[in-house]
Parts: sequence; C-alpha cells; structure tokens
Amino acid sequence: MAKKKMSKKKFRIVWSSILSVILVIALGANIALAYYSDVITAYFTEIDTTSNEAVAAREKSTEVAEKIADEGIVLLQNEDNALPLAEGSKVNVFGWSFTNPIYGGAGSGGTDASTAITPKAGFEAAGIEINEELYNAYAATDLKRPVIGIEGQDFTIPEPEPEEFYTDELISQAKDFSDTAVLFIARSGGEGADLPKSLYGEDTYDENGSPQGPTGQKFGFEDDQDPEKHYLELTTRELGMLDAVTENFDNIIVVVNSANTFELDWVNNYDQINGVVNIAGPGQSGFGSLGRVLAGDLNPSGKTVDIYAKDVLDAPAAVNFGDFDYVLENGDGTYSTAADSKGVPLKYVDLTEGVYVGYRYYETAAEEGVINYDEKILYPFGHGLSYTSFEQEVVADSLTWNDTDISVDVEVTNTGDAAGKEVVQLYYTPPFTGQIEKSSINLAAFGKTGVLEPGASETVTLSFKVEDMAAYDHNKIFSENGAYVLEAGEYSLSLMRNSHEKIADVASETLSEVVYDSGRSSDEQVAVNQFDEEVTGEGSIETYLSRADGFTNMDEIDQNETFTVTNEDGSTKEVEGTLVDQGFVDMVNSKRYDIPADTQDSAPTTGADNGLKLEDYKDVAFDDESWEPLLDQLTVDDLVTIVTLGGYKTSEIASVGKPATVDYDGPAGISNFISGSPLSGIPFPAEVMLASTWNIELSTAMGEAIGEEAAAYGVTGWYAPAMNIHRTAFAGRNFEYYSEDPYLSGKFAAATVAGYQSKGGIVYLKHFALNDQEDNRTLGVLTWGDEQAIREIYLKPFEIAVKEGGALGMMSSFNSIGDVWAGADESLLTEVLRNEWGFRGLVNTDFFIQDAYPYMNADLAVRAGNDIMLTGVAPYGVPKINTDSNDTLWAMRDAAKNAMFAVANSSAIDNGMSSDTPQWVIITIVVDALVALGIILGFYFVFRSSKNRDQQYTEDAPLT
Repeated sequence: MAKKKMSKKKFRIVWSSILSVILVIALGANIALAYYSDVITAYFTEIDTTSNEAVAAREKSTEVAEKIADEGIVLLQNEDNALPLAEGSKVNVFGWSFTNPIYGGAGSGGTDASTAITPKAGFEAAGIEINEELYNAYAATDLKRPVIGIEGQDFTIPEPEPEEFYTDELISQAKDFSDTAVLFIARSGGEGADLPKSLYGEDTYDENGSPQGPTGQKFGFEDDQDPEKHYLELTTRELGMLDAVTENFDNIIVVVNSANTFELDWVNNYDQINGVVNIAGPGQSGFGSLGRVLAGDLNPSGKTVDIYAKDVLDAPAAVNFGDFDYVLENGDGTYSTAADSKGVPLKYVDLTEGVYVGYRYYETAAEEGVINYDEKILYPFGHGLSYTSFEQEVVADSLTWNDTDISVDVEVTNTGDAAGKEVVQLYYTPPFTGQIEKSSINLAAFGKTGVLEPGASETVTLSFKVEDMAAYDHNKIFSENGAYVLEAGEYSLSLMRNSHEKIADVASETLSEVVYDSGRSSDEQVAVNQFDEEVTGEGSIETYLSRADGFTNMDEIDQNETFTVTNEDGSTKEVEGTLVDQGFVDMVNSKRYDIPADTQDSAPTTGADNGLKLEDYKDVAFDDESWEPLLDQLTVDDLVTIVTLGGYKTSEIASVGKPATVDYDGPAGISNFISGSPLSGIPFPAEVMLASTWNIELSTAMGEAIGEEAAAYGVTGWYAPAMNIHRTAFAGRNFEYYSEDPYLSGKFAAATVAGYQSKGGIVYLKHFALNDQEDNRTLGVLTWGDEQAIREIYLKPFEIAVKEGGALGMMSSFNSIGDVWAGADESLLTEVLRNEWGFRGLVNTDFFIQDAYPYMNADLAVRAGNDIMLTGVAPYGVPKINTDSNDTLWAMRDAAKNAMFAVANSSAIDNGMSSDTPQWVIITIVVDALVALGIILGFYFVFRSSKNRDQQYTEDAPLT
C-alpha cells in the first residue's frame, strides 16, 4: 500500500503559514529598524579621528590643555621657600594615589585620560628623581581606584594598612634615598551622588551591579569607617601614613589632587610640612605641569576659586545639604515618607543661607565680628602664592566712576627674581541697611598679567558697571513687584590680594538710591519677582540667614526634624525631614501632572507647501516675520520629532531642509559614551582648574580648541559648559563647575561659550538651574530659596553667559525650583531666560526617561519653554505628547523655531542634510532584498510543488 502524502490543501496551508510568519517578522524588523534608525546610526557611526583636521585639532587642544594646567595649579603654602625643589632633587612620594591619581571626574563630565601624563612621568620629565622602590611597593598592593559614578559609589579611599605597609625596612630605605617627602592625597567626585558627610553606612556596593555598571554604595575600609569623619578629611589610614612620614622626614610637601576643597588645617600642626600644592582634575597634561612647578621650571600663578575653611562642615549651607524627606503623619502615631501620585519620593533641600555662600559668609561674619577669621579660614578665596613677589598699585588719575561705568588701571610690577604672572582682583563693598541682605565684600572685576620678568611692569584695566552692584529686592521694600536696587549709601572699591587681604583702597562714593524698575541696561524685560508662586507658601523656607544683628539667627536655619518612619515592609528608619499634610502632596501632584485647559481656539498651520528651506535663514533675525511661512511647512509629525527626539542630537526634518546635528557631552572636552564606538576628545583640566587660572583668555582658547575638535568630528552641539555653584565642598560634580563665586563662574563660562560657538557649534549651558547637589536630583528634589539668592548666586553665571557669551543652547535640570520642575518652569525658561535676558536658542532637558522620571512632563515642559527632550537612547523613554491640544501644538511650533534658529546659526546648516546612506541601512536593504526574493521564491515553489503533489497524489491514490 502506497504511503499517503500530504494533501495539496494542507501542504499549501502549512508552508504558506511559515512563509507568512517570516514575512511578518521581516516587516516587523524593518518597522523597528526604522523606528530606532537614529539610535542604530549613532551606535554604528565611527568618527574619523585620523583626518588631518582631527589631528590638527587634537594637537591644538593638547597645547591649550597644557597651558591651562600650567596656570591652574595653586601654591597654597610655601614655608621657608621649600619650593621649588633644588635641581636634581630626589624625593619619596608617599600615598597610593600617586600611582593612580584623579584626572577629572566621573559621569557625563568625565573624559578618557588613558593617554594622559602620569604624576610619575611628570616628575621624571622635570628632572625629579622618585624612589622607585617605594613607588613599586604601592603599585604592588591589590588596591584599585574605586568607582564614583552614576550607577553606584565606592567611597573607599585607597591606602595600604599603615602598620603592615610602613615597615622599618621600607622607611629606612626611603630615608637613605632622600630626606624629602611628598605626601600625595587624592579625592574624586562624580555624577549621581554627593560626597559623604559621614564615612559610615551600610555596604550595599556591588561592583558587578546592573548591566549599566556598579550599584549601591560603600564607605571605605572597615578601619576607615567613622561616623565622625567625612570624605574631605584624612582617613584613619591616611593619618597612619602621616604619622609615619612626619616622624621620619623634616622636609615634607603636600600635594592635594582634588577639585573639592579639602580640610588642610592639620598641615599647621607639623613643622615638617613646608609646602602645600593643589592640583584639581588636571586632564591630559596637568601632571607634567605639576612636575615643572615643583622643580621650579614653571612659576605657579593659580588662585583658589573657593574659600578653604578649616572645617568644611562649618559653612552655613552644610546643615541643609543632603538627604531630606517630606514626612506624613499616618494618624496612628506613626510616620511615613511622602511620595507623589507616580510613586516619586518627595525630597527637598533648603537654601536657608541665602546669599551667604562661601567667602560671602565668612568675610561678612568676620566684618560683623561674629567669627575670628583666622580660627575659621586657612586660605581665602582668590589666594595663591608665587615663586616671585609682585607689587600692585592703582595708576594715578586712572579711576573713572560715573553714573553707569567704573574703570581703574592697576600697575603690576614683578619685584622678585623669577619671571611670573599675577592676578589682579577688584572688590566692592556696598552699604548694609538691614533691608536687603548683602555680603560685605564682592568680586567686581579681575584680570591677569602676561609673564613679567623681574623688574618688569604691566598695566591691567579693570572695569564693570555701576548697576552690577545692585542687590535684588525680593521683599518688595523698594518696589511693588521686586527689582534690582542700589540702596543709598557709601560704596567702596578695594584692590585686594584675595577676598581677605587688602592692598589698597581704590575709591568710595556715596550714591543716591536707584531702583531699576525700568530695567537694567542689559535687560530686555524688567526684572521683577518671577518665582513667588514656586518658592513661597507651603513647604517653603520660614527663616533665612540674616546679617541683621550679626547672624544671630544662625541656629534657626536648620529647620529639619528627625522622624522615625515606617516602611512598607513594616521596618522603621530614622530620617531628616519636614512634616507636611496630604494637601501639600496634592499641590505638588497638581503642578507636576495636571495639564491646563487649552487657551488657543485653533491649531497652527502645518504641512504647508511653501517651498522654503532653513538654509535661507542663516542670518535672519529671530523676530523676523519670514519665519512664519517656514514654520507653516512643518507637519505635526515633524513637530513631535523635533521635540521628543532630542537626545545627543537635534533631528533632521526634510520638509524644511533642517539637517540633523550630532551633540556630545562635556564639559572637560567632547565625550560620547552612548555609541558603539565611544569618542572622547582631548581631556581638558576640570572646569574648577580652568577657573583657578583666573585667565579668561585661556577659557576662550579652550572653547575654540574644543570647537575645532568638534568641527573635525562632525559634532555641532556640546553639553557644556557646566556652571552650577560650589554651594558646599561636598557636591559630587564640583569638578565640572567653576567656583563658589557666580561672577567668576559667569565670566569663564561666557568666554568658553564665545570660543566654542565661534567655530560653528552650539553650547548647552547646564544645569539650569539650582542643580547644586547630586543627591536626589533625579527625584526632582524640591529646592527652596528666596529670589534674591536665586538671582544673585545661582542664576548669575547663566545670565552672564547668555548676555555676554551669546549662548544658543541651555540644558534644564532634574531638580525643581520650589515645587515646580525646572524643565517645566515658565518663570525660569520663558520669563527670565528669554524675555528678560534675551536668550534666542533652544532648551534641552537633562536625561529624559519617561518611566524613570515621570515628573518630567513633556507637555508641561514644551509649554513652559523647554524645547526638546534629551531622550538619551531614543526612542527608549520617548514621551507621548498630546497632539490633540492646540496649546501644545503651538508650543511645539515655538520649540521648533527655537531649535531651527540655533541650527541655522551654526555650521550644521552649511554642511546641509546628510546625503550619505549609513552602512547598516545598505546592509539592511540587501538583506531585505534577499529575504523578499526568498519569500517570493518560497511561495512560487510552494504552489508549484503543491500542484505537482496534487497530481502525484491523484496518480498514486488507490482506486475505489
């Protein structure tokens, strides 16, 4: 009996189903590839770093980076002229970190320093011979540099156990080698967490962690853990090393490799310690500069950008810096931490110190007689020594002081016997009447000489505007709506060596009251209170630090309480926080998630066929009406694409000929860590080290050099410079911010911006604004402050960079200003930034993942003036935006204009839209063609075979 074969019908059904499934899979794969095309292209795109342009740009960057390091090293102390070292010196370098130092920081502000000059190489190149046996002993330990990054933080400070390491044999060998010791101490910082105020806590660190990297936290070796010690002081192991060194060496130099101010009061307890040098994140070449400074081939000229307190926890800001919860009473005598309706814990930070940040507090408190300055401060703001001496003198009759401008010439003479550079610092002292808070001294202007040979002189001109001395009257004492005010009284100018040491009285004038209720000369819209709705009312600060009565309310500014809260699993824990009610939580929910009803009766025109191209708008003014027909060409899909797909790029829009831009991170050089071929430009010194040069020309040169690198790589946007304030020493990202002083920060940022954008790029100033701590930032931490401090301290650097630098881009921040997310704060992004400061460009969010950060509401953001969402691995995390809302459509149209204006005024418009098909697309097309051919042939053979099978089935079937 013949074997029965599959019927024609069944054969067709089975194989047609298989081929149909393959077809569906192929179609689905192509849809997914199209949806993820931008990400795939970015991942597989390799940037040519070997072109002539790229090589030349990297060489220039290397040169500029070295110049910054040359001038950014700060000689803090030099007793008995211990430095420079004698020619041909031999030194013992103690401290494991000398074998593995800090070149910068971690996170998006980090760079690849794998080819950077090491400290050992820098010493040796300068002719300093190090003790190789001691060096190798450190290198042979099993210690490694711990990770302090976004995913997790290991705060272990790597040093060998003193009793085991510093044996009699090791010390004897070191003493035989040299009688000079260098003590090398390093501290790191990174994005995602602030530095611990206590080296004590549960070890949750997992070095394997998630696929993205380590998770959890660790606070050090068991013998280093101490609840009374913090990260910015010597650990138990370091104290053991200090004892071993000071007991055996009489000539000791301390090198501090840290961007965060380190507690150094202990150096004065040892007569053996003669020199102290600070080198923040030095980037590519900085340790070569350090070697030359120690050897005397380079005269240090850096100055501190933060005040060095003997106790860094003594600053008024320190009591309100950290992890603070809003707490709800459960009604049964227990407490729980509050969360919003999306489950985001409600955290806060209070800026109760007001304007008294850094030197502004310490100098004012000393002026008021509240503190003994010498007992509190080791090194003032603006302090730095040299190997030579300088005399500064106000040039006779050079002072100009009229109703609008102040200018003075200062002659600087090198009175020593070594060539060097000197910084000139001018400060003003305003009258204090008790009505508006004011620091007793404020940096007004600064400059730096070129290299002066012994006996040579140079005249430095310092100038600023009279209105720059105005304070902001947020309490509406002098105006109905708040205003900048020059109170009546005596204003004096002082030529200073630093924030504390006066060289000469320059001038003083008694001014009449001036209320800038018609605006300052640099304002396009009058500055009035814009943040009352955000930072007043429930949850806001009750008591701010006040100079009135000599800071007698210092004990009142810590308004946090301790609560025992019950977790969901029934366990309890102690938290610091503030008691609120459900009404407060509901208010936060409303501001985060409620979308106001439309006010526009109709939608904007979309999809018009006007035949216009963005390339024709390169020099067209922002307010020119000719933009409107171009915007009419944008489709709704175009608007959604521009707004929601803004991660590390701006999107290509064919309807108006808008090219895509490639935007990379910063701010210590170009950094791209999201692609399959990550790219890092030359690692520049950290911004804090750049600011320590007090040389604006170097900031301009850095911007230009990075701009040329970017142009060589086809990169337009640069997520930099970063310019939040060093509110305390513990902020994890102080390395990528300039200073505690907003004026110094703004001037350096403006110069960097102008330099970078002169090469056709677009900067994204970050993080706008009040993102001055890392802890809880991604929870949208509610940041409370008064409008005076917000404007004078935290917004001032951004204001200067926009008005003087001409910034085309801005990155909003994770945190909230009061109870409103900064990225959806219309007062910040529209009223102050655009209307008041005259900003013309685009605003991007910080990293945007809708599910992870639900308070980052895209509809509210775009309506407030936040143009594009930084969907970092777009389209993962891309928000859905309401295209049925007329108000949202109009807001997206404005956002598209802002983005296109910035691109039109960059070199990206000259390069045009990409005409090159990515390699992966070509491969996909070929594969698609082969798959399609295979499916067609498959169906052909199925039907042909089934026909033959039917005939065969008929012939072979038994007769009935």
